[in-house]
Amino acid sequence: MIDVILNPRSGEGKKKKFVARALARFKERGQQVQVHETERAGQAKELARALSQEGGELVVMGGDGTLHEVLNGLENFENCALGLIPAGTGNDFAASAGIPTDPARAIDLILDTPAQPTEFMQLPGVRGINAAGTGIDVEILKRCRASKLLRGKFQYIISLIISLCKFRNYKMKVRVGGKEHAFNALIACIGNGRRIGGGIPMCPEAKIGDGLLDLVVVDDVKKLAVPPAFVKLMKGGILREKFTFFERCEHAEIEPETPQTLQVDGELYDGIPFIVDVVKDKLRMHRALPSGGGA
Repeated sequence: MIDVILNPRSGEGKKKKFVARALARFKERGQQVQVHETERAGQAKELARALSQEGGELVVMGGDGTLHEVLNGLENFENCALGLIPAGTGNDFAASAGIPTDPARAIDLILDTPAQPTEFMQLPGVRGINAAGTGIDVEILKRCRASKLLRGKFQYIISLIISLCKFRNYKMKVRVGGKEHAFNALIACIGNGRRIGGGIPMCPEAKIGDGLLDLVVVDDVKKLAVPPAFVKLMKGGILREKFTFFERCEHAEIEPETPQTLQVDGELYDGIPFIVDVVKDKLRMHRALPSGGGA
């Protein structure tokens, strides 16, 4: 029996057909499933905690937010394997992990590919699997939350453009690799996956399965440099800019001059330090071999 945690609200209204295709594929493959639908925020975490205690196969059918909740509820890592059927708007982690967005292909990957050790990020009291950051990415997410007119990837892009027009830098200290650096940064992001916001390659060289996290800090961007920097970002070239600091690491500490909201996998958190460690050889997950690619 495979337990499926389903967020029926992710995916912008196409969920019924998507779920029907997924369940049909499980049946075609001779697999029995038990579907657990969430009805409120935080319930996926509770379900993951309860179901993972029993061990076995646990599958998330939802977006990055649902995957984030499930990761934070998981217990009994040794006896539990995690699968993902991407059904959200952005599906950023799935793209980095080589998990197809087609439900039948995602299910085939779960059933035909052994679960592999897959690193994740540990912050004080919070786990993340795709990316964590502070700065303009938080401003963008707050604008998205406040928007009543736009939805999905278009909403994120419009919010990003507005935030860039109104941008401000944040003074912060970054400790990584035994050294301390001072920045007046637009954004500081630590990525396990390559992208955020439904396809923006903030950490374009990150690789799932390499046991490392990619730290990217965009430092002291001048206003006239914002438009060309945005173009470079969207083309995956942000690491080549002279104002970009990049380092691969297992541990990093980011200390803003004033307390800032953090985003972890697109979820907003206040009051936690931005201290990140990579956790290896604990989570087992079905993903592409060996380190993933585009979905």
